[in-house]
Amino acid sequence: MSADGVLVGGDASAGEVAEAFAARSQETSRSRTLIWQDPVATAAAGAAMSGIDYMRAIVAGELPPPPIAVTMRLRPIELEEGRVVFEGEPGEEHYNPIGVVHGGYAATLLDSALGCAVHTTLAVGSGYTSLGLEAKFVRPISRDTGRVLCEAKVIHRGRRQATAEARLTAAESGKLLAHGQATLMILGD
Repeated sequence: MSADGVLVGGDASAGEVAEAFAARSQETSRSRTLIWQDPVATAAAGAAMSGIDYMRAIVAGELPPPPIAVTMRLRPIELEEGRVVFEGEPGEEHYNPIGVVHGGYAATLLDSALGCAVHTTLAVGSGYTSLGLEAKFVRPISRDTGRVLCEAKVIHRGRRQATAEARLTAAESGKLLAHGQATLMILGD
């Protein structure tokens, strides 16, 4: 602990350090409460459905969103076989030390949309895993960017592998923020 009472060093988590700062600096502090459901139970329910039916159940609110969607403030809003559109709301809680949204936010949105586009092509009991993700960042994202949209499309669906590409844009202006592609392995199809 420093002389002014702030936790420092390897023993304190980022959350503990933020709480210590909040105790001294309430006027600049923010908080957010997260609620999620057991992801293992939801995945088990999804394994009994085709990929597109599982995704439809999430979009319709019949199944809960995965915890990552709650944490990152993102969700699928449109889908059809081989294509999904996600929306996200980047905020201060996604900022990095240089004062903009961390590139991991864009990469997570790209990865989520790319994977879910492939997921819409899966049969009951099948799954997928990402083999590779390539992301290109075009413009910075900030809390002022507002709502973002990420459209992903499957460009190749083989028996054991699929590839997809995605574009992340600012919803209001339509400006490209990032784009990417992924290769995914199909499991149990």
